[in-house]
Amino acid sequence: MLPSLEDIKAAREAIAAVGIRSPLVPLNVPVDGPRVYLKLENLQPTGSFKLRGAAALLAGADRETLAEGVVTASAGNMGQNAAWFARRLGVPCTVVVPPTAPAAKIEAMERLGARVIPVSADDWWRAFEQRRAEGVDGVFIHAFDDVAVMAGNGTIGLEIAEDLPEVTAVIVPWGGGGLSCGIATALRGVAAGARVYAAEVATAAPLSASLAAGRVVTVDFQPSFVDGIGSKTVLQPMFDRAVELGIEALVAPPDEVATALLSMLEANRTLAEGAGATSVACALAGARDGRFTESDTVVCVVSGGVIGLGTVIELYAAK
Repeated sequence: MLPSLEDIKAAREAIAAVGIRSPLVPLNVPVDGPRVYLKLENLQPTGSFKLRGAAALLAGADRETLAEGVVTASAGNMGQNAAWFARRLGVPCTVVVPPTAPAAKIEAMERLGARVIPVSADDWWRAFEQRRAEGVDGVFIHAFDDVAVMAGNGTIGLEIAEDLPEVTAVIVPWGGGGLSCGIATALRGVAAGARVYAAEVATAAPLSASLAAGRVVTVDFQPSFVDGIGSKTVLQPMFDRAVELGIEALVAPPDEVATALLSMLEANRTLAEGAGATSVACALAGARDGRFTESDTVVCVVSGGVIGLGTVIELYAAK
């Protein structure tokens, strides 16, 4: 099930109360061929697009329903947003995190008052499959496989179509798929000519492999500084939605993601985390190989900017 265009439009009110209409700005890095723009979700109050889905999901929840608190599984960004909303609502928040969750994001969640529980990668993924965390009570906020969350994410698509009607391609980081599917659903309703591409990092690209195989497959997951996206596999419902929406997958190696991240920092004064820079790396690669040409207007969704400065320094040192 996908959100309706009406669901996405309705989510705007909840998001407007807590978030911003993120800027859409040209990428200042020289590119031969397409015009490339950045949709800066890293400027949301919590540092990522996840605020939109959490706001849409929790907009209608009452205190009685949330009395035991909220629970989510997250590598960091949804956890921060769940904790941010829980603090506003005066209820507890628990986040189960995988071994790859970076220290910067764990510290951010804890600063917001979340109880962070490290679990194995398998147990973390199982929380998404079962829509609960073993032994933890509370309302479970699914980071991507939820119609309300996708509706909130879809508001990004509405804004892109309104601010840049000539858009021909939107590149969206693929973590669990809720951002890509939400945006693709919105664009199908208001800008049907715009293609949607899911951006993955080569060390963890299950959507690309699954689309190539025509079914959900498992890949060899290798952790990297690109921690906000990537996993061993894709949930079947999200794969089905991606196929229905005609989403294609683009893949960038970690070194190109690092180059894109540093280029945005230098040219646009924009700090993106690895996931947020992956869409830009895919756009730059697409311009080089001819996928995107001078007839294209490409929007890269910079999904978040929660990254430790130590990581940025390491990337500069390796440059």
